[in-house]
This record gives sequence, structure tokens and C-alpha cells, in this order.
Amino acid sequence: MAINTPPTSAVVRDEDLAEQIGRDIYFDLVDHDKVRKFRIHEQMPFNLFKEEVAKEFGIPVRFQRFWIWAKRQNHTCRPHRPLTPGEESQSVGQCREVSNIMHNKELKLFLEVEFGPNLRPIPPPEKTEEDILLFFKLYEPEKQELRFVGRLFVKSSSRPVDILAKLNQFAGFPLDEELEIYEEIKFEPVVMCEHLDKMFSFRSSQIGDGDIICFQKSTPLEIDEGCKYPDVPSFLDYVLDRRVVHFHSLEKPMEEDFCLELSKLHTYDDVVEKLAHHIGLENPTKIRLTAHNCYSQQPKPQPIKYQGVEHLTEMLTHYDQSSDILYYEVLDIPLPELERLKTLKIAFRHATKDEVGIHSIRLPKQSTVGDLINVLKTKVELSHPNAELRLLEIFYQKIYKEVHNFGEPFLFVIHEGETLAKVKKRIQKKLQVLDEEFSKWKFAVVSLGGPEYLQDSDIVSRRFQSRNVYGAWEQYLGLEHSDNAPKRAHAANQVGSSTSC
Repeated sequence: MAINTPPTSAVVRDEDLAEQIGRDIYFDLVDHDKVRKFRIHEQMPFNLFKEEVAKEFGIPVRFQRFWIWAKRQNHTCRPHRPLTPGEESQSVGQCREVSNIMHNKELKLFLEVEFGPNLRPIPPPEKTEEDILLFFKLYEPEKQELRFVGRLFVKSSSRPVDILAKLNQFAGFPLDEELEIYEEIKFEPVVMCEHLDKMFSFRSSQIGDGDIICFQKSTPLEIDEGCKYPDVPSFLDYVLDRRVVHFHSLEKPMEEDFCLELSKLHTYDDVVEKLAHHIGLENPTKIRLTAHNCYSQQPKPQPIKYQGVEHLTEMLTHYDQSSDILYYEVLDIPLPELERLKTLKIAFRHATKDEVGIHSIRLPKQSTVGDLINVLKTKVELSHPNAELRLLEIFYQKIYKEVHNFGEPFLFVIHEGETLAKVKKRIQKKLQVLDEEFSKWKFAVVSLGGPEYLQDSDIVSRRFQSRNVYGAWEQYLGLEHSDNAPKRAHAANQVGSSTSC
């Protein structure tokens, strides 16, 4: 059975702005989800609602003035206008309909309370069309701090220069301190915060009710150069791009090690440099990063390649999801060097011993199977000096492939419709093999399932699929013959194959 939940009213006060701006939020004025909310009934007279507010905040009804909020075209949300006496004589539900520009069941209100010299509430001043309610934020570059310092009614015909003394009073500066003044316009998708000419009227600058004015001291050039974010626009740009990233060791992916404050515009090099500095690593290139899979909540299978992404944003994006987690590991060699190598995990079983030794071998990617075996021989105890090693590929604890190709692989074009007999003639000519020896050769299509021997009448091109494959080719044309090369005792040669178009 459905239960109708009574709507709520979110009442914003100056105290909420002072508490949130510079801590929870930087743009706009308030997060409505974090202010005092009242359960209301649609038919409750608004005057009774004001009495509830008076009980909660200790502000008598006669000193309260409520403003409705409006969502602007630039996606900001600001106090729009006061409720009229006629509207306040209606029910709460009717007031909500009046203010429901944002199509929200919640009644959002700003409570304006004015205080006299003795800090006691006084009746709100009469507001005319000439009067504009502005909200002020102070930015202090040396602290990188932005905070709410007050609000003020100004005349639309007046100029910023006319209120400098009041702004200095808000900030606790000397009354004659020179100030720079900006209008905070929007923050999506980019920050728009424009410098205001102090000599232009508010009306000519298109300033109206609910607008936000940011100000700061006019600082000398040498101080500006020493500040990372010397003015309001640069600081707000920084805040918009800022990302707090949680770093986990790849060895313990479920445990957070630490978090760093970064910018979404940081490059790959910026990120690893800051990470290296935090963990006390001298060489940032020894760090390897792995992105987070938002669906599995695990590290992605493949790490991020060295300089493989341009900005932090790409590291934190998984399809249409955004993450705040990165995994890291510290390598024993620089990542660019490691990426030029192939790391193989070799389990060596001695001919007369049950014990299996595990060896990790790095080789240049162009190395051959023979190179791998030669390196392995230097790391293991052989049963006798001339012992031959056999390399097997293991997949899911089973022998997947015996790796025993020999000779030099090469590319060879196979024409559409060409029989094996014709292909053999061209291969014999290319390799310059004598007839007697070549007559003993066998030809097979070698794939994951093993060799499939061909007859002279077979159309070779039909056995291959022309498609791009990541990594090793899935199929090749194998030439089976005796190995006459010295010191090599394996059993197959291979020819890469392609089909002409």
C-alpha cells in the first residue's frame, strides 16, 4: 500500500551559506539537501508555517521575510524574489505552486532576517524595484580560501565603488583597501566569473536579485606571481577541475592507501610525479597505474600504458561511469623499459627431481623461443651439460601448446583460388630447396587446435580468414621437414600467410 509522504520545505538562512561555502560547496550559494527541513501539509496556512520557523530559529514572525528560489537558464539556483503579502496569506501548498519553477515537490525558501546595531532582529526594509539583493564571497589568494561574508541591498543605479567601504567591513579590511570585484555567473560546463568595472552601475552590468559578487584585495604584481591562484576566476577554475583520487596498492586492491588532490587536467606525467612525491619514490617512471572497473569494483585486467592516456579524466572514466580510484605498483625498472620487454613466467621441472622452480624472465619482444631457452639454461640446474629443454605453454593448469617452431618465419602471399601444388612450387623456388629434399616436406594449416595437413589439390586461401587479430596470428602455414640446422633439434617451420585481394 502506497503511503503519501508529506512534502517538505527547505529553509535556507545566512548561517547555512557561511557554513557551506568554502567547505562543502564553492559555486552557487547552498546545497539544499543540507539545510533545515520542515514537514508541511499542503493545506497549512503559510502564517502557521512561519510560526513553526519562529519556534525553530527564534526569529519572531514579524521579522521574517521569505524569498522563493529560481533555477536559471545557466543551471544556477538563486533567490528570485520575496513572497508577496498576498501569497503569504495563502496555504503552503499554494506557495509551493508559485515557487515551483524547478518542478520539485519541495518548497525551497530563503529566510531573510535583518539585524539592528544591537544584533537584535528588526523588520525587513521595504524593497522597491530599484533595490537589489546581492550575496558576497571573499577570496583570499594567500590562503586559497573562498567564503561567504554577507549580503546587501544596493540600488541598481549605484556602482560597486559606492559599496567598497561596506565590503571592506564585511572582510575585516581597512575601509580604504583597494578591491577587485567579480560576478560569479555560472560553473557548468565551464566557470564563468567576470571582472566588474567598479565605475559602472549595477544596472549597466546587468546585476540583479540573487546575484553573487566575489571580491578580493587588489594585490601587487609580485604577490600575484607568488600565488598559485592569484584571482577568483583562476581559483574557481581550479576548484571545478579538482579531483580527490583514492589510491590503492595493486597488491591489496580492496584497501585504500591514501588519497591525493589532483586536477582532472593533470597529464599522465603530472599524476605519477605527484604520486611518486607522496610515497617518496625518486623515479616516477617506476610507477605503473591501473584503472578501476566501476562494474566489478576491481582493477581492470590491463594496466595503463606509459603515457597511454592524456589526462587524469581518462584514467578515471570507465565507459559512461566515473571513478575516483586508481591502483598503483612500484616496479623495479622504469615502465617504458619494461614495456619494451616481454615478461614470461617459467616453471622448470628437473628431469630427476620432483621440485618445480618458478622463474620470471624478461626478454625483448623480438626474442625467439631459442633466446628464452638459452636464458633459462643459465638460471637452472641441468641434468647434464648438453641437456635439451622443451618449452610447453600452460593454460588453466593444462598443457596448451608445445612450442617447438624452428627456422625463420616469413610472409608469403597466397592468391585466391591457388592450390597447394602451385603454392609449393613458389615456396620451393623462394627457399631454393632441392627436389629430393622438398618432396619429403609436408604442409599443414596450424591453428589453436593443432596442424591440419593439406593435399596438393586443396585451395589454400580457403583455410585462412583475413581479419585483424591482436597479438600472435591464430593461423599459419606450417612446413614440416627435418631440421638440418646445427644445434637445433626441433620439428617445424612456419610461414605467415595472407590472401591477396
